[in-house]
Amino acid sequence: MQFILEHIDGNARAGKIITDHGMFQTPAFMPVGTQGSVKAITQKGLEEIGSEIILSNTYHLYLRPGIEILHQAGGLHRFINWNHPILTDSGGYQVFSLSDLRKIEEEGVQFRSHVDGSLHMFTPESVIDIQRYIGSDITMVLDECTPFPCDKEYVAQSNELTLRWAERCKKKFQSSEGLYEHSQALFGIVQGSVYPYIREHSAKVLSNMDFEGYGIGGLAVGEPSDQMYEMIDVCSSILPQNKPRYLMGVGTPENLVEAIERGVDMFDCVLPTRNGRNAQMFTQKSVINITNAQFKDDFTPIDYDCGCYVCQNFNRAYIRHLFMVKEILGLQLATHHNLYYYQWLMRNARQAISEGIYNNWKRDQLNLLHQEIQLTT
Repeated sequence: MQFILEHIDGNARAGKIITDHGMFQTPAFMPVGTQGSVKAITQKGLEEIGSEIILSNTYHLYLRPGIEILHQAGGLHRFINWNHPILTDSGGYQVFSLSDLRKIEEEGVQFRSHVDGSLHMFTPESVIDIQRYIGSDITMVLDECTPFPCDKEYVAQSNELTLRWAERCKKKFQSSEGLYEHSQALFGIVQGSVYPYIREHSAKVLSNMDFEGYGIGGLAVGEPSDQMYEMIDVCSSILPQNKPRYLMGVGTPENLVEAIERGVDMFDCVLPTRNGRNAQMFTQKSVINITNAQFKDDFTPIDYDCGCYVCQNFNRAYIRHLFMVKEILGLQLATHHNLYYYQWLMRNARQAISEGIYNNWKRDQLNLLHQEIQLTT
């Protein structure tokens, strides 16, 4: 993997990451394809809206379809017919969300499958092996994501465990080989909840381990936005300038433009797809619930300023009708539009950084996001 910084505007960065499955531009938003599929949109649709990389989940793919099937298929890229970069998280967040079904130990985490209750064990070494079978271009270390709020002493203890796991992950990664014809990269994950000193310590230790990139984890789990932004600032001030930074599981359009200003390069979040399936559609000014009665006879596009297929061909009244009669097409159109909006946001952020006007663009964008949506022209 190669990371090339092309423009810097303050702390905001624009560049590109080159993998054996192609290049993606940063800042980048990765649609979430947890189980090898981004819900309610095809791979062709993802390409059409400009998605250059997607995210899948180690935990879910390990349980279903299983590493044997993925290996027989030649890896996840071939299994799902996606010839572009893929990032897999380690499954740590999913495992640790199973608070009643798992046990954390020095060796790793023991958990019961949410599917059938069967007992499994994830260790730093095994999650590397699993991601070798998956064949993702970017892999992540095993970490513990602490909840919010969380006691400082526990966060510190948890972070030390995460750092030891990161070291074991890297050793396993270096001593193993990929199973397919392409290379893989490994990212470390900074933890520490909302405690600056713990975040600083985590970022420094991981930087010395010299990973190919760094995730910023454990945020957007209930903490106030200002604390999240403070923790991003702490991490960005320490993590290497020549390595990509990935803010995991974040977030709203406002979160993204704020984090880009603080030096973040990569994002993933289920908001555009999950909200779309629940009739919430992003526009350049607000979020609307398309099932509201006021849209029953509104024959305007979702967003006049949007260039996506949905806004160019369909109106609010029709999309509302699809949701009201529970037609699958409604979910597909809302998902397509929302993901297009997120990619539009990244393209415009990159352009603003390249022109040296990011702060002004960000201010204008936030002003738009805070306006009331105009329901008529």
